[in-house]
Amino acid sequence: MKIKGLVTIGLIILLSCKTEIVEPPVPFGPLPTESQLAWHDIEFYAFIHLTINTFTDKEWGFGDESPELFNPTAFDAEQIVLSSKNAGMKGLILTAKHHDGFCLWPTKTTEHNITKSPYKDGKGDIVKEIVDACRKHGLKVGMYLSPWDRNTATYGTQEYIKIFRTQLTELLTNYGDVFEVWFDGANGGSGYYGGANEERKIDRLSYYDWENTFKLVHELQPNAVIFSDLGPGVRWVGTEAGYSGDPCWHRYTPHGRNGNKPGIGETMYLEALNGHREGDFWIPAETNTSIRPGWFYHKHEDDKVKSPERLVKLYYESIGHGTNLILNLPPDRRGLVHENDVASLTKFKEIIDATFSKDLAQGASIKASNVRGNSSRYSTDNLLDKNQQTYWTTDDDITVSNLIVEFPKETEFNVINLREYIPLGQRIWGWAIDKWEDNSWKEFAKGESIGNRRLWKGGLQITNKIRIRITEAPVCPTLTEISVHLEPVQLAPPIIHRTATGNIKITSNGLIRFTLDGSEPTEQSAIYENEIPFEKGGTIKSKVFYKGESSETTTSTFTHSKNLWKIMEASSSEKNREATKLIDDNKQTFWQSHEQDKNKDIVIDFGKILNLKSFSVLPRQTEMKNGIITHYEFYTSLDGENWKLAKAGEFSNIINNPIEQVVSLDTIIKAKFIKFKAVKVFDANYAILAELGVMVD
Repeated sequence: MKIKGLVTIGLIILLSCKTEIVEPPVPFGPLPTESQLAWHDIEFYAFIHLTINTFTDKEWGFGDESPELFNPTAFDAEQIVLSSKNAGMKGLILTAKHHDGFCLWPTKTTEHNITKSPYKDGKGDIVKEIVDACRKHGLKVGMYLSPWDRNTATYGTQEYIKIFRTQLTELLTNYGDVFEVWFDGANGGSGYYGGANEERKIDRLSYYDWENTFKLVHELQPNAVIFSDLGPGVRWVGTEAGYSGDPCWHRYTPHGRNGNKPGIGETMYLEALNGHREGDFWIPAETNTSIRPGWFYHKHEDDKVKSPERLVKLYYESIGHGTNLILNLPPDRRGLVHENDVASLTKFKEIIDATFSKDLAQGASIKASNVRGNSSRYSTDNLLDKNQQTYWTTDDDITVSNLIVEFPKETEFNVINLREYIPLGQRIWGWAIDKWEDNSWKEFAKGESIGNRRLWKGGLQITNKIRIRITEAPVCPTLTEISVHLEPVQLAPPIIHRTATGNIKITSNGLIRFTLDGSEPTEQSAIYENEIPFEKGGTIKSKVFYKGESSETTTSTFTHSKNLWKIMEASSSEKNREATKLIDDNKQTFWQSHEQDKNKDIVIDFGKILNLKSFSVLPRQTEMKNGIITHYEFYTSLDGENWKLAKAGEFSNIINNPIEQVVSLDTIIKAKFIKFKAVKVFDANYAILAELGVMVD
């Protein structure tokens, strides 16, 4: 009897152990590599743009700049690195060489490098200083090396490819481990190649022999991912505005523009925004943007730093869509991250910490409609353990399922965080979230992709339980984390706009205070009561104040009022795109020249003589790039007949970063008429422009 009992107990134990042996799901689709998984974990890191452009006030140098211009007066690599780390970033990518060809390290490949600058009497090495500071403070290091070089006489020849790869070898062997190597898509164009002011075009598909260049990177840094607009490790998201598409799939199949073969600088940027649900490769998106309008430091952008609240919004629209976010922090001419940038980053981090420091799902119970094999290995406990190596999943034949999260009491929240177990592929194609209210389920959120991370942020919800539904999946889904959070409520910022008469009108639900001198509004600043006369233009800042609290600052810069202006000359393609759209102070409307008209001149009569100090143009504010003006000429006249060229040049990087372009004139010019000539446009026979304005003395 005793033996029989022992046998029975042993059989029970054996069967119990057998039920625990449940095989994991079969991987689905293309999978991330180990280096890509490590990259996904980093999520948030800095971009550092510092070179001669910092001292010439340019976005793209032409290659003719003297190395002697580079001389930061108080360069502090630790201040730059700590500004990044204190904002919650886990890495930093340094622009070691931009398109102008100036190298921030003592390279043996060119004389156009830091050894020829006054910085540290030619003995400096910015790359080493940044890398050393990153190692000291625990940040991972990445390298940006521009494939384009507007300085060297060899660009466009095979000799340059040898130089480029030697530079790459120096950066990837002399400075330790690198987590990402960044290749820009800007290649070929005008420059001062060895002193020759000319345009050089290259075949982007074949010139760099990317296959062997990528092979070199993998040999030198096997754990690094390679970034370009087609990968192969990480892809560009298709915009420099700081957001990704929704959905944004980690899978992607590169396609070239206009049916061409895909190549760096030639991919379909709109496809990159979303990726492809059933793409052929695991090439996740990296969302890139700058904390300022430009990528390099410009003093006139000191009051245009993205607000903390704006940075929070970008966080949700990038990291919250499953991409990584690389935020540019351009050091100023001292070689420091500017105080305004640091202040915005500090407040941003406070908001993020206040939101995510407490997980309201901890202490809740989670019940699933199905658990794979009823095994504890795949139970809902894995969703709350903060371990991304454990996960919940279902049986193979269960693709539509749900999870009910029940809180100990009624709970307020406005943020929900979801993560898939991506080592098995991106398996969820649709999801929705309901709350329990009035004895029934009510949907308040839904989407498609989850991937590495999905953050839902919306209005305040109050309930004692939520239901997360997997509404579409090609195979059994996986989730590794669910967390619930409450972001502190912020006062809504005021809205500033200009009336047809040139006045400024500010609207809000609270007490508005404003300044016109560029300073931050305080509780001692002027109170807004009536429209503000603002014909001359300038910068206005305003805030809402309530019970000791204040909103984020709204900053708006306006050109001279256009209420007296008249369009004297400009062809138009359609009635709703006529030239009057250029001067309607509406960023959403635009002028388009007639496709058959080779003359793309715009002539404007101010109605009176103005003292011009600069002019501005705003490209069309959509994702469409065709027709964007890249090169211009700007003329002035007192009588509309005799014209003088006041300025000519290019709008650097305007295709990828279509922000307002402000061009300073060399001297103050009296003019009653201006003529703006679109010399070159991108990928079209017509020119498109949203706004044209001038600033006066």
